[in-house]
Amino acid sequence: MAVLMTTSNAPFSLAATFVAATAWRRVSKEFYIMKKALICALLAIAMACCGTALYAQDTMQGQGMGQGQGMSQGGGHHMQMSPDQRLQRLTQQLSLTDDQQQKIKPILEQEQQQMQALHQDTSMSQPDRMSKMQQIRQGTNDQIKSVLTPEQQQKFSQTQNRHMAPQAGGMGQGAMQAQPHQ
Repeated sequence: MAVLMTTSNAPFSLAATFVAATAWRRVSKEFYIMKKALICALLAIAMACCGTALYAQDTMQGQGMGQGQGMSQGGGHHMQMSPDQRLQRLTQQLSLTDDQQQKIKPILEQEQQQMQALHQDTSMSQPDRMSKMQQIRQGTNDQIKSVLTPEQQQKFSQTQNRHMAPQAGGMGQGAMQAQPHQ
Protein backbone atom coordinates (compact mmCIF):
# COMPACT_ATOMS: atom_id res chain seq x y z
CA MET A 1 0.00 0.00 0.00
CA ALA A 2 2.88 2.36 0.83
CA VAL A 3 4.37 1.58 -2.60
CA LEU A 4 1.14 2.62 -4.33
CA MET A 5 0.98 5.84 -2.35
CA THR A 6 4.54 6.84 -3.15
CA THR A 7 4.33 6.02 -6.88
CA SER A 8 1.23 8.10 -7.44
CA ASN A 9 1.50 11.83 -8.11
CA ALA A 10 -1.85 12.64 -6.57
CA PRO A 11 -1.87 15.13 -3.67
CA PHE A 12 -3.98 12.69 -1.70
CA SER A 13 -1.22 10.09 -1.97
CA LEU A 14 1.36 12.54 -0.76
CA ALA A 15 -0.79 13.50 2.24
CA ALA A 16 -1.55 9.86 3.00
CA THR A 17 2.16 9.04 2.84
CA PHE A 18 2.95 11.91 5.22
CA VAL A 19 0.21 10.86 7.64
CA ALA A 20 1.31 7.22 7.47
CA ALA A 21 4.96 8.14 8.08
CA THR A 22 4.04 10.39 11.01
CA ALA A 23 1.79 7.72 12.47
CA TRP A 24 4.54 5.12 12.05
CA ARG A 25 7.03 7.36 13.84
CA ARG A 26 4.60 7.94 16.66
CA VAL A 27 3.81 4.21 16.96
CA SER A 28 7.47 3.21 16.82
CA LYS A 29 8.29 5.86 19.45
CA GLU A 30 5.52 4.48 21.71
CA PHE A 31 6.81 0.95 21.14
CA TYR A 32 10.28 2.11 22.11
CA ILE A 33 8.96 3.71 25.32
CA MET A 34 6.89 0.61 26.12
CA LYS A 35 9.87 -1.59 25.38
CA LYS A 36 12.01 0.41 27.84
CA ALA A 37 9.28 0.27 30.48
CA LEU A 38 8.82 -3.46 29.93
CA ILE A 39 12.56 -4.10 30.27
CA CYS A 40 12.71 -2.02 33.47
CA ALA A 41 9.71 -3.86 34.89
CA LEU A 42 11.22 -7.26 34.02
CA LEU A 43 14.54 -6.29 35.62
CA ALA A 44 12.75 -5.14 38.78
CA ILE A 45 10.79 -8.40 38.96
CA ALA A 46 13.95 -10.46 38.34
CA MET A 47 15.82 -8.60 41.09
CA ALA A 48 12.94 -9.07 43.52
CA CYS A 49 12.72 -12.79 42.75
CA CYS A 50 16.47 -13.31 42.99
CA GLY A 51 16.68 -11.33 46.22
CA THR A 52 13.88 -13.35 47.75
CA ALA A 53 15.47 -16.61 46.62
CA LEU A 54 18.87 -15.58 48.01
CA TYR A 55 17.34 -14.52 51.31
CA ALA A 56 15.46 -17.82 51.57
CA GLN A 57 18.62 -19.76 50.72
CA ASP A 58 20.65 -17.84 53.29
CA THR A 59 17.97 -18.43 55.92
CA MET A 60 17.87 -22.15 55.17
CA GLN A 61 21.66 -22.44 55.30
CA GLY A 62 21.72 -20.57 58.57
CA GLN A 63 19.20 -22.98 60.09
CA GLY A 64 21.07 -25.98 58.74
CA MET A 65 24.39 -24.78 60.16
CA GLY A 66 22.72 -23.92 63.44
CA GLN A 67 21.38 -27.44 63.77
CA GLY A 68 24.62 -29.11 62.73
CA GLN A 69 27.28 -26.90 64.24
CA GLY A 70 25.56 -24.55 66.61
CA MET A 71 26.12 -21.41 64.58
CA SER A 72 24.32 -19.80 61.71
CA GLN A 73 26.27 -17.99 59.03
CA GLY A 74 24.29 -14.80 59.36
CA GLY A 75 25.86 -13.46 62.51
CA GLY A 76 26.59 -16.05 65.11
CA HIS A 77 23.03 -16.45 66.36
CA HIS A 78 22.47 -19.87 67.81
CA MET A 79 19.71 -22.28 67.13
CA GLN A 80 18.07 -23.79 70.18
CA MET A 81 18.54 -27.53 70.46
CA SER A 82 16.70 -29.27 73.24
CA PRO A 83 18.60 -31.48 75.66
CA ASP A 84 16.83 -34.46 74.06
CA GLN A 85 18.11 -33.51 70.60
CA ARG A 86 21.62 -33.01 71.92
CA LEU A 87 21.48 -36.32 73.78
CA GLN A 88 20.33 -38.04 70.62
CA ARG A 89 23.24 -36.53 68.68
CA LEU A 90 25.73 -37.55 71.36
CA THR A 91 24.24 -41.05 71.41
CA GLN A 92 24.79 -41.34 67.66
CA GLN A 93 28.31 -39.92 67.78
CA LEU A 94 29.53 -41.82 70.82
CA SER A 95 27.31 -44.92 70.93
CA LEU A 96 26.08 -44.11 74.43
CA THR A 97 24.56 -46.84 76.54
CA ASP A 98 21.14 -46.41 78.17
CA ASP A 99 22.82 -45.86 81.53
CA GLN A 100 25.07 -43.14 80.08
CA GLN A 101 22.09 -41.46 78.45
CA GLN A 102 20.23 -41.36 81.77
CA LYS A 103 23.24 -39.75 83.44
CA ILE A 104 23.94 -37.22 80.67
CA LYS A 105 20.39 -35.96 80.12
CA PRO A 106 20.14 -34.11 83.48
CA ILE A 107 23.54 -32.54 82.81
CA LEU A 108 22.30 -31.16 79.48
CA GLU A 109 19.03 -29.97 81.04
CA GLN A 110 20.95 -28.17 83.78
CA GLU A 111 23.16 -26.47 81.20
CA GLN A 112 20.12 -25.32 79.25
CA GLN A 113 18.59 -23.79 82.39
CA GLN A 114 21.84 -21.99 83.23
CA MET A 115 22.16 -20.66 79.68
CA GLN A 116 18.58 -19.39 79.66
CA ALA A 117 19.12 -17.62 82.96
CA LEU A 118 22.32 -16.10 81.59
CA HIS A 119 20.57 -14.81 78.47
CA GLN A 120 17.86 -13.20 80.58
CA ASP A 121 20.46 -11.42 82.71
CA THR A 122 20.85 -8.09 80.93
CA SER A 123 23.14 -6.62 83.60
CA MET A 124 26.25 -8.42 82.28
CA SER A 125 28.42 -7.06 79.50
CA GLN A 126 28.80 -9.14 76.35
CA PRO A 127 32.41 -10.23 77.11
CA ASP A 128 31.40 -11.23 80.67
CA ARG A 129 28.42 -13.15 79.34
CA MET A 130 30.60 -14.98 76.79
CA SER A 131 33.09 -15.86 79.52
CA LYS A 132 30.33 -17.20 81.74
CA MET A 133 28.89 -19.23 78.83
CA GLN A 134 32.31 -20.74 78.25
CA GLN A 135 32.57 -21.69 81.92
CA ILE A 136 29.12 -23.31 81.87
CA ARG A 137 29.95 -25.27 78.72
CA GLN A 138 33.30 -26.38 80.10
CA GLY A 139 31.64 -27.58 83.29
CA THR A 140 29.04 -29.47 81.26
CA ASN A 141 31.73 -31.06 79.10
CA ASP A 142 33.70 -32.13 82.17
CA GLN A 143 30.58 -33.72 83.67
CA ILE A 144 29.78 -35.50 80.40
CA LYS A 145 33.36 -36.77 80.09
CA SER A 146 33.18 -38.27 83.57
CA VAL A 147 30.32 -40.51 82.35
CA LEU A 148 32.11 -41.63 79.18
CA THR A 149 34.59 -44.43 78.61
CA PRO A 150 38.18 -43.44 77.66
CA GLU A 151 37.47 -44.17 73.97
CA GLN A 152 34.28 -42.10 74.08
CA GLN A 153 36.09 -39.30 75.87
CA GLN A 154 38.69 -39.16 73.11
CA LYS A 155 36.03 -39.11 70.40
CA PHE A 156 34.06 -36.46 72.32
CA SER A 157 37.15 -34.27 72.58
CA GLN A 158 37.89 -34.67 68.87
CA THR A 159 34.32 -33.71 68.02
CA GLN A 160 34.53 -30.63 70.24
CA ASN A 161 37.85 -29.54 68.72
CA ARG A 162 36.55 -30.05 65.18
CA HIS A 163 33.54 -27.81 65.89
CA MET A 164 35.56 -25.12 67.64
CA ALA A 165 38.35 -24.82 65.04
CA PRO A 166 36.42 -22.76 62.40
CA GLN A 167 35.17 -20.39 65.09
CA ALA A 168 38.50 -19.80 66.78
CA GLY A 169 39.40 -16.96 64.42
CA GLY A 170 36.57 -14.66 65.40
CA MET A 171 35.67 -15.71 68.93
CA GLY A 172 38.87 -16.96 70.52
CA GLN A 173 39.80 -20.60 71.00
CA GLY A 174 37.08 -22.40 72.89
CA ALA A 175 34.67 -19.48 73.18
CA MET A 176 32.05 -21.20 71.08
CA GLN A 177 31.13 -24.84 71.11
CA ALA A 178 29.19 -27.49 69.24
CA GLN A 179 26.34 -27.57 71.74
CA PRO A 180 24.13 -24.63 70.73
CA HIS A 181 22.11 -22.70 73.20
CA GLN A 182 19.83 -19.73 73.28
